Amino acid sequence: MNSNPILGVVFHWLGGLASGSFYVPYKGVKKWAWEVYWLVGGIFSWIICPIFFAWLITKNHNALAVLAGMFRAQGLAPFIWPYLFGMMWGAGGLTFGLTMRYLGMSLGMGVALGYCTVFGTLLPPLLKCLVDLGPAVPKDIFQIISTTGGQVIMLGIAITVAGIVIAAKAGLTKEREMPEAEKKKAIAEFNFKKGILVATFSGIMSAGMAFAITAGNPIATAIETAGTAKLWAGIPRLVVILLGGFTTNFIWCAWLNYKNKTGYQYFAAHLRSGHANLAPQQIAQPSTLPVNPQSAIPNPQSKIPRLNNYLFSALAGATWYFQFFFYNMGESQMGQFSFASWTLHMASIIIFSTLWGVWFKEWTGVGKKAKTLIALGISALILSTIIIGCGTYIDTH
Repeated sequence: MNSNPILGVVFHWLGGLASGSFYVPYKGVKKWAWEVYWLVGGIFSWIICPIFFAWLITKNHNALAVLAGMFRAQGLAPFIWPYLFGMMWGAGGLTFGLTMRYLGMSLGMGVALGYCTVFGTLLPPLLKCLVDLGPAVPKDIFQIISTTGGQVIMLGIAITVAGIVIAAKAGLTKEREMPEAEKKKAIAEFNFKKGILVATFSGIMSAGMAFAITAGNPIATAIETAGTAKLWAGIPRLVVILLGGFTTNFIWCAWLNYKNKTGYQYFAAHLRSGHANLAPQQIAQPSTLPVNPQSAIPNPQSKIPRLNNYLFSALAGATWYFQFFFYNMGESQMGQFSFASWTLHMASIIIFSTLWGVWFKEWTGVGKKAKTLIALGISALILSTIIIGCGTYIDTH
């Protein structure tokens, strides 16, 4: 199957739509602690969906058999780096959720993904170049940027970074202009300083996914050799990569369950008396939900809508998974320009998450300057994806 970079750009936009939208269903979760709904959603993201779709899309449903054959022939070698980089990404992923809590969808994703874009786009090909140094002329990024199309793509990446910086500046302006009451109304736990620190850590660590996907290329090659079309062959490597992400997130969420005594919430019908661990969107309610002292019947306000919580968390987790489902499809079509995949992915996430932020009125009450900056930032990101698409077209025609 030949590469089709323009189709690859479309797939990356679909992945960005999924990633930029995944946190929306969590807003329907009621009376669960963050660590509870994050882990429930994560089980769908990191375990159930990767295994199911790897089984579904491979020829003769042979993904797990191919992985088992690789293990028998090569041991853990093909899996160690994808798994470890997946753990690195997992550390960024769990703090990514905290970024949304403290900064909201627009600013949180803008800042975190700014770091993620730079590290995830440029480091993998640069490191590969260093590994390949020897008698032969280095390939990949240095060779690509010597072409007209490659130079256009690098221009697009530069505009992407500029757009992200502008979006982050818009968020800072918003934070300064917006009345405290409006901030808390739109984002219950808004905290700019704490959010920036978390977003910085999250963005840098989340770039591990770009490294993990590169490290998982031997898995994709084995799947393709076993008969699966190139378009789908990269998807089964997510089984290994996201297992690493699950490991990090499970350890942290289990620790928070223990520390905050929230483990009972997975199965309980009511919050315990005096328990204040509510989902972020419920934080404005009273901090305690006492049991009626005149009766053994729990206060109706403490009832946990378990079925709805599981459904919303599962929907969020599945939506999140589809970002990398489409990412792998997009990367398979980018050919020699696969290094630009991460940039396209990040830019599209910021675009869609900002639109969701507008929908949820996170920008209500801000001045003209902040609105102008965010409009310029989004415009730059849209322009950058068009330029990158043109660059891939130039060198393939």
